[in-house]
Amino acid sequence: MFSRQRSPNTLPAGVDWVSEDIGPYMQRVCAKPGKDIWLMGGGEIIASFLDARAIDEFVVSVAPVFIGDGLPLIARRHRHTPLELIASQRFEDGLVQNHYRVGR
Repeated sequence: MFSRQRSPNTLPAGVDWVSEDIGPYMQRVCAKPGKDIWLMGGGEIIASFLDARAIDEFVVSVAPVFIGDGLPLIARRHRHTPLELIASQRFEDGLVQNHYRVGR
């Protein structure tokens, strides 16, 4: 969990509290054996991971509803992040899930 606040006294098993820069933390994590890392967060944390070149792929789900307003997926400084479509899947409820590779 990335936060600017102080770590709580107890955390669930398998949860790290991270307040350091993303780049050095991700270098340590990626040096360990394992598979994929799943990131959920707001536009600022996603942009910070993009700054550190720590995102390889995005999975973006599109719900078939126009809401007319909302929050950006990433912070404005990354308005032109090239993506390459890897796969697209349509579900019965109309949801479409697009899987992209981040361009460099």
